[in-house]
Amino acid sequence: MREDLKGLEISRKELQMLTNLPVNHELINILHPLQKFLRNWLVQIQGSEGVTVLVLGLTVIVLAYIVFDAIMSITFATSLHLPSWLLLLIFALVCGLIAQVSLYLIWKHKLKIVKENMTPCLQILLNEVERYNAIIQAIDINDQIEAAGNIGVEIKERRKVIEALKLTRKDLVRALKTERIFRENKKFIMKNTDLFSNNLASLTAMQVAEQASEHGKLLNEALKIALDVQQEMRRLENQR
Repeated sequence: MREDLKGLEISRKELQMLTNLPVNHELINILHPLQKFLRNWLVQIQGSEGVTVLVLGLTVIVLAYIVFDAIMSITFATSLHLPSWLLLLIFALVCGLIAQVSLYLIWKHKLKIVKENMTPCLQILLNEVERYNAIIQAIDINDQIEAAGNIGVEIKERRKVIEALKLTRKDLVRALKTERIFRENKKFIMKNTDLFSNNLASLTAMQVAEQASEHGKLLNEALKIALDVQQEMRRLENQR
C-alpha cells in the first residue's frame, strides 16, 4: 500500500473504539492460525535454513511428546491402556473443541450486544464505513496493477482523491462519535427534552451564521446527524 493510503482505512479495532461496541467482530476459527503456522513453517523449510528449521520443529514436537508422556505416566491415564501418542491426539482434539466452542459463545455474546444497541443511524454509518474502506481497497488494488507495469490505469488527480478521502474519514469519525454520545445518553436526553432542544437551537444558529464557510458545512452535517438520532430515539421511546 502506498504511503498516502496508509492510515486512511477505518480498521475494525478503531471502529469498535469509536462506537464502544464489538461491531464487525468475526468468529475465530482456531484452524486458520494453525494452517498459517504450518504454511510458514513449510516455506521456511524450503529456504536456505530449511534443515535448521526442520530440526528445531521436530525437536519441539518430540519434547512436547516426552513431557506429555511423563505426565501421563504419573496419572490415572495409564489405566486406560492407550498409547501416549493416542492420548496426546485425543487431548489436543478435546482442547481444540473446548477452545472453539468458547470462541463461538464469545462471538454470539458480542453479536447480541451489537444487536441490542444497534440503531438505524449507526447501521447507516457502518454501511458508509464499509463503502469508504472498499474505495481505499479498490485504489490499493489499482496501485498494484499499475505497479505491475500497466501505466494506463493510473489514477488521475490522485492528490485530490486522497484529500477527499481524508475529509470523508474525518466526517465518518465525527459522525460515529456523535452517534455514540446520543446513544449512550439517550435516557438523559429524553428526560431533558427542553435542554436538548436549546442545544439544537444553538447549533442551528451557529450553522446559519457560518453556512458559507467550510466549518459551516461541517456543522450542518453534524446537525443533521443529531436530528436524525433524536428522531430515532423519540420513535423508539414511543414504541415502549
